[in-house]
Amino acid sequence: MSEKVKFTIDGKEFTAPKGQLIVDAAADNGVYIPVLCHMRDLIPAGSCRICTVKVNGRDMAACTTPVDDGMEVQNNTDELLDIRKAIVEMLFVEGNHFCPSCEKSGNCDLQALGYKYQMMVPRFPYAFERRELDATTPKIFLERNRCIFCKRCVRLIKDDESKSIFAFKGRGKTLEINIDRKLAANMSEEQAKKAMEICPVGAILRKEVGFIEPIGTRKYDKVSIGSDLKINS
Repeated sequence: MSEKVKFTIDGKEFTAPKGQLIVDAAADNGVYIPVLCHMRDLIPAGSCRICTVKVNGRDMAACTTPVDDGMEVQNNTDELLDIRKAIVEMLFVEGNHFCPSCEKSGNCDLQALGYKYQMMVPRFPYAFERRELDATTPKIFLERNRCIFCKRCVRLIKDDESKSIFAFKGRGKTLEINIDRKLAANMSEEQAKKAMEICPVGAILRKEVGFIEPIGTRKYDKVSIGSDLKINS
């Protein structure tokens, strides 16, 4: 049995297995910490930093920091909420996210976080980068204008030989998500569906199935992101 440790989040005491990542330990105890790049059981990437919390007074990424005995975590302060809102705003202005025309509207984590943090007019100027859409593979579109570089698809979507179907190309301003067309040509329907579902935005879309889910039944139509946890911090 894993050793249990005690830690606090916003002054409330919880227990978790020693070494469990803060974001997962919090979720297991009913406390919501926002994520975009993180998925449980995936090697942490620490890409988006929207999960930033204060650990013993220092800013840390909750998706890469393990819990330890006596750790004091702050998750719900004005400073942290503003940091998270700023990150959402930066992601919106860095890409081209026009929610009303996006197939992931209502199922998009970035959009849901925009609502959660009451984003109205971003504090940053729009970049309006133009990135090429890739529709050359049989089962999916790759809409690079919406990619937030979370690495979920790179880390999770692999072929039968564990080769990544997606990869990053370039650095800095030229960075973009690419797809191995040879591997993608053999993607199953299940893989294509999984790729679209694990993408937190509308960058990966299955062909010929757009807008099949009606308004009112989508993931965030009736509940806000994180509200499935008992303590919505």
